[in-house]
Amino acid sequence: MAPTQPRVILLFSGKRKSGKDYVADLIQHRLTAEVCCILRLSAPLKRQYAQDHDLDYEELLGCGQYKERHRAEMIRWGEEKRRQDSGFFCRLAIEHATQPVWIVSDCRRRSDVQWFCQEFPERCVCVRVEASEQMRTQRGWTFTAGVDDGESECGLDQAEFERVIRNDGADADLEVQLDELLSLVTSRLDSSTPHTR
Repeated sequence: MAPTQPRVILLFSGKRKSGKDYVADLIQHRLTAEVCCILRLSAPLKRQYAQDHDLDYEELLGCGQYKERHRAEMIRWGEEKRRQDSGFFCRLAIEHATQPVWIVSDCRRRSDVQWFCQEFPERCVCVRVEASEQMRTQRGWTFTAGVDDGESECGLDQAEFERVIRNDGADADLEVQLDELLSLVTSRLDSSTPHTR
């Protein structure tokens, strides 16, 4: 059976500890896992990197010190793979996706966004998740040279976004923003539903 083509793809980007995964989880919970899947470009990257370097894949998926120790080298390794094939990790990430709504929770480079927009024209919505440095610090962020000033963190800083979500810990404000984004998703789902004869 051929995989279902997505009807809406939310391309999330944002700085470390801005809460991209948290917001993605909230949206998936609202839409349900049957309708919405979360895709992480970093997952196939980390899996392959763990295999090549005899590391613990599950630990690399976490948010602890193990991942942070390997982050800079893993980024360099991933950049080399992308130079060889810009869609390498994107294709791996969508292999098993069958839901009508995809959230790509960790777009970091223009090439990530360009690949999805070229492969799935008129289905992509670029979403930026933002949080203040103070809030990110409270969540455990500290500036790391070679990471926070590199392309993996800054590659989409000047990009244009259809939606910007502020995630500074104010739940009521976040709910309003999620409602607006979900209204957009629902309208696109409704408009792309095939009409039966």
